[in-house]
Amino acid sequence: MSVLIKFFDRLPWAPLILISLLLGLAPFQPEPHLVEKLRMLIHGQLLLPLDIFDLVMHGAPLLLLFGKFTATWFLAQSASKNASTSKGQNDHR
Repeated sequence: MSVLIKFFDRLPWAPLILISLLLGLAPFQPEPHLVEKLRMLIHGQLLLPLDIFDLVMHGAPLLLLFGKFTATWFLAQSASKNASTSKGQNDHR
């Protein structure tokens, strides 16, 4: 198992989801920073270092959440593959 998958496997779900929601949607009014910065990125207006930092700060928890989801899916696929392989070996004996 790779180091990256182990890292994501150790992250707890609840705090990661909470932090992703809070930082991803903050500030709630007039519009979340993440939405504003992504809009700026799409339009080629994300030029200031502060804006780039805001995008990274507000987007990092969502990337961690995506990594946790992907690692969990990968581990589940590996476990089911290993289980079916060992079941098939037990059937032939």
